[in-house]
Amino acid sequence: MRLLAFVFSFIFSVPLQAQHPVAFATKTELEGVKKSIAAYPVLQKSFAEIKTDVDAWLGRDIDVPVPKDPAGGYTHDRHKANYTLMFNSGLLYNLTSDFRYATLVKNLLLKYAKLNPALKNHPQATSSSPGRIFWQALNDANWLVYTGMAYDLVRNSLTADERTKIENGAFKPEVNFLTQDLKSWFNLIHNHGVWACAGVGIVGIATGNKDYVDMALYGTEKDGKAGFLAQLNGLFSPDGYYTEGPYYIRYAILPFYIFANALNNVKPELKIFQYRNSILKKALEAGLQQTNINGRFFPVNDALKEKDFTSTELVAAVDIAWEVYGKEEGLLTVAKKQDRVLLNRGGASIAAALTNSKNIKPYYPYKSVEFTDGAKGNEGGISFLRVDKDANLTTLVFKYASHGLSHGHFDQLGISLFDKGSEILQDYGSARFVNIEQKWGGRYLPENKGYAAQTIAHNTVVVDEKSQFNAKEEVAENYHGEKLFSSFGNPAVQAISAKQENAYPGVSLHRTLYLLQLPEGKKLVVDLFNTTSTAPHQYDLPFQYNGQVIKASFNYKASTAMQKPLGTKNGYQYLWKEAEANLRDTLAQFTFLNKKTYYTISSLITDSAQIIFTRTGANDPDFNLRREPSYIIRKRGAAETFVNVIEVHGEFDPVSEFSTASYPSVQQITLKQSDEQYTVVEIRIGEDVLVIAQCNEDFSTNKEHSLHLTNATIKWTGPFTVLYDGSPLK
Repeated sequence: MRLLAFVFSFIFSVPLQAQHPVAFATKTELEGVKKSIAAYPVLQKSFAEIKTDVDAWLGRDIDVPVPKDPAGGYTHDRHKANYTLMFNSGLLYNLTSDFRYATLVKNLLLKYAKLNPALKNHPQATSSSPGRIFWQALNDANWLVYTGMAYDLVRNSLTADERTKIENGAFKPEVNFLTQDLKSWFNLIHNHGVWACAGVGIVGIATGNKDYVDMALYGTEKDGKAGFLAQLNGLFSPDGYYTEGPYYIRYAILPFYIFANALNNVKPELKIFQYRNSILKKALEAGLQQTNINGRFFPVNDALKEKDFTSTELVAAVDIAWEVYGKEEGLLTVAKKQDRVLLNRGGASIAAALTNSKNIKPYYPYKSVEFTDGAKGNEGGISFLRVDKDANLTTLVFKYASHGLSHGHFDQLGISLFDKGSEILQDYGSARFVNIEQKWGGRYLPENKGYAAQTIAHNTVVVDEKSQFNAKEEVAENYHGEKLFSSFGNPAVQAISAKQENAYPGVSLHRTLYLLQLPEGKKLVVDLFNTTSTAPHQYDLPFQYNGQVIKASFNYKASTAMQKPLGTKNGYQYLWKEAEANLRDTLAQFTFLNKKTYYTISSLITDSAQIIFTRTGANDPDFNLRREPSYIIRKRGAAETFVNVIEVHGEFDPVSEFSTASYPSVQQITLKQSDEQYTVVEIRIGEDVLVIAQCNEDFSTNKEHSLHLTNATIKWTGPFTVLYDGSPLK
């Protein structure tokens, strides 16, 4: 620590004229970018877009209003536009030497220097972390990140008096507010804390304030229990999985990379990009693996489904990573889809590669992968099972990770399924219209906690119409799923198994998934979900399907005259009951169409069960929720086994009006054995027989098993075997 303090004392004693710019990019770096603009089309385009936007404001009196509006309102959007405008104008000043751009930044900063000292908590603040310029402190931290870089970019053009006014008036009140008034929030290990550390740290680098930089790195107490390094330690697993989920690594990766880049410029000996075994490299790779083939991040926890890897945050991370970690082919694929770059060394380098590369692959190199969760990798995890490739890729997501902090959902052992770029079995994501003022001021809607985060909104078992952990975040944060076994080595047979014994008192949940590709190319998901208890319960297993109903193999009663909510709380109150069926000892099959592909859920019904068709929208007079369907299998008992086969089949061509293989191939499902030791399922697919046998208590890879059934003996080694017409499936 003493050595680090000495180095920073040395850095910030260097004459300021020789240092700046240094936060976003160095003077030498920007001179190189300037020379490259005309040579590379994407770099030229990115420069031209920024110049067009900024030029429209040159010579104009730009408003810096007194804050009053929530997200999406005029003052919110104006201040957000101002910090982007200042940053871009600062860049243009360095790339063109046109003093008008520096003047624009200066004039805006001087206005903020008058505004900020007089601000109190924002009038629309609704949380324990209110902002001053914006309704929440997170947005104020965003303002510091961009405005700090803007100031650094024009600092050499300012007089000493102007610098003093800006540093004391525009920056000091904001930094003091975040680090003193909101000390506990600033020190929080959370995406908000990442932005706060980056904002204060970048302002510290821009202003030569060592105290700011130390607080950013080590927390307000400068003891290392908080701050940027603690964020790197606490938010990522050793594999690079970000505990709040893929949507939030998308958001947090910009301040992680931007501040790391600034630190790398002023203190390369800190080796921030190599910190924790290059955790930022792993974070970016993990984040990209958690996207669909259309680039959209999988909606785990609170998530807006529209966000994809062309977002500004990923442009920044990809361009910086390209420069500091090496020129990986997958990054070039993403950069081509982004079609814009940062105006720094990494952006120029990737623009050159885009210009000179002739065979850039159309899809990111997705693969089957599993990530542990928790700082030590011991808090469960999340798995992505994939089969096929490119446009035909199928991805099965299985979550058994930790809760995900304040953005977590109560969805232990939940799944989602993506095929050919479409969501097939979906997660609702979050209930929010971000920055649309009419919808709750752009904040999370009440239905986010009321429905979207509740267990029934996910594809996992709900016990007694209650959410896991009674929907209490403080309880859920203490537990995570436990992986029992996984196998990704055989492309035709991929398997993952996990359990959760704390979500419901006295109930053990155990789910095993098999993603299979049969010899003729057919894809199946075999889903074995065991519930165990000493007392009887109601178990609901919903499938949030995305598509048009084609056919059900059973008779059901539709609520065509009048519909009622399915329940009164825990998310059930938002579900209209559209139809129901009472079944006994049968194979229930439900087929739906998504775009041009058919999907069938084949469910083994032993004894009795209910099938319930629902749709969101009950008790929602403001139409805050999307109207989406689900298919619920309801069983009652102490120990129940749900056996479901999800089949991908056929094709519908709406242009030529041809439909092929629209009926499922699964003909029969038989549960041969289900107890504490083994689960054995036989599935008849046309003329073929698929048998899955798994051990439920010994998951060692070298354990030999021999199981005697009525007409056969099955022998295998390891936790499971998959046989197709009597032979191991390969």
